[in-house]
Amino acid sequence: MAARILHRLRSALGGDGDRGPRAGHPEPEDCPESSELEDDTEGLSTRLSGTLSFTSQEEEDEEEEEEEEEGAAEELEQPPQPAGAEDAEWGAAAERPGSSLLTRQLQELWRKSRGSLAPQRLLFEVTSASVVSERSSKYVLYTIYLIRSGRFDKAPATITRRYSDFERLNRRLRCRFGCDMAGIAFPRKRLRRNFTAETIAKRSRAFEQFLSHLHSIAEIRRSPEFLEFFFLQDLQTAQRLTCTGMYREALATWANAYRLQDRLGVCGSGRFLLTLAGLAVCHQELDQLGEAHGCCEQALQLLEAQGSHPLLGPFLQAHVHLAWKVGKDKRRSEARLQDLREAGPPLQQQPTLKECLIKEPLD
Repeated sequence: MAARILHRLRSALGGDGDRGPRAGHPEPEDCPESSELEDDTEGLSTRLSGTLSFTSQEEEDEEEEEEEEEGAAEELEQPPQPAGAEDAEWGAAAERPGSSLLTRQLQELWRKSRGSLAPQRLLFEVTSASVVSERSSKYVLYTIYLIRSGRFDKAPATITRRYSDFERLNRRLRCRFGCDMAGIAFPRKRLRRNFTAETIAKRSRAFEQFLSHLHSIAEIRRSPEFLEFFFLQDLQTAQRLTCTGMYREALATWANAYRLQDRLGVCGSGRFLLTLAGLAVCHQELDQLGEAHGCCEQALQLLEAQGSHPLLGPFLQAHVHLAWKVGKDKRRSEARLQDLREAGPPLQQQPTLKECLIKEPLD
């Protein structure tokens, strides 16, 4: 991609810059992203056979070409190059007669752009869709992966939702964020042909765009309605499994809720602390004491700046006990426990982490 940009730069410096766009290479659009949902009708028969995949090689090539066209038009959005490679290329361009001023300007812009970190995008991809038939109903269950661009997740964060879940989210957000939601489209209900491959594929693509548009708006992205759509069901399921002693199943659900909150950037919330408590309890019940100790340490780091919190005492007590079990330093936690003992009620009256999980209302 960088080589193509450099070639175009050299052509422009050599006097070809006044030529119009070549045939087959239209100029990049001013607004490449639209608030409208786009139909994805190509290859529907091959996309759906129990599993949907929206990342074919042709689509990846088309996306690369679009990125290259945008990169040629906008100087500051060029991708980073290996150390030294870009300087050599810019130096070669600078040797051209009459190009020194333009080249110096581009070099300065390039150096500034290298020093800035572009924020990571969160991608939403429907990876599968299955038709579920129950006694009185029939619906499609969509599996969505939350993927951070530019990174490989060994254990991706996933959710499974049906159309009614998306519709409820859409309705709640439109009630609260009417102006922001005005430009965001939502797939309409159909009276028939709801379970055909074509309809499921179109809706899958629509849900991907719907979530991406919502996440691009800061106020919506931070709202309880949007966040709880992703991880509240997992928290409720994990709490129920923990209370019934199904710790291995609960551990997997707590872990997925942890990944979801991590991807969504809400690792300092009360829900996240409760998730760490669930992980610590399940790890301890499964005799995975090192992992349980690590969860308590992470929670205490988040609670470092808080003078009081309902989970602080239980986490400190669990950390002291686990640190003694695994041979780790527990003096700091003991000192904080002593401060709590002097400032408040006796610690014997405080619930354990497990009791906190059981009593915490999640609705």
